Amino acid sequence: MELLDQNKLKRAKTLIYILSAAIPLLVVVLFGIKIEGVNLSFLPPFYATINGLTALILVLALVAIKQKKNMKIHRSLIRLCLILSLVFLGSYVAYHMTSDSTVYGGDYRILYLIILISHIMLSVVIVPMVLFTYLFAWQGNYEKHKKWAKFTWPLWFYVAISGVVVYVMISPYYLN
Repeated sequence: MELLDQNKLKRAKTLIYILSAAIPLLVVVLFGIKIEGVNLSFLPPFYATINGLTALILVLALVAIKQKKNMKIHRSLIRLCLILSLVFLGSYVAYHMTSDSTVYGGDYRILYLIILISHIMLSVVIVPMVLFTYLFAWQGNYEKHKKWAKFTWPLWFYVAISGVVVYVMISPYYLN
């Protein structure tokens, strides 16, 4: 892969900035819309599974590049993580557009809130980080990709794992 020319690189960066702002804003707006009469109560375990798969595939992608030096497998696995993240986002928003929020009622409320809030905050932060890290690899700037990946990978992994933890903690309180 060759480096993108400056105009294409500038457009790609602008698109990343737009998406990084638009995605969380869109999620907030869509959370304000409630669609009655649609039961998507099956989605929380589905999107928790998607988070778990994303975490597992992130580990496999890391192993593919670090131990096996297999860029093709690494690239395919990261692309799969991107697709899974989009599926997660769509199912998460769909669930919350059709269901009331569930309140955690357990003894570990403070711990739950710490994990939930860090998960939400980092899920916003990780969007531009993932997209820029991907852009650098896509354009063939592997040195910059590696520098960004050192920060992006653990945060993306945390967001995926903490999503599963949040689901496990809140699942007893879902209304059926």
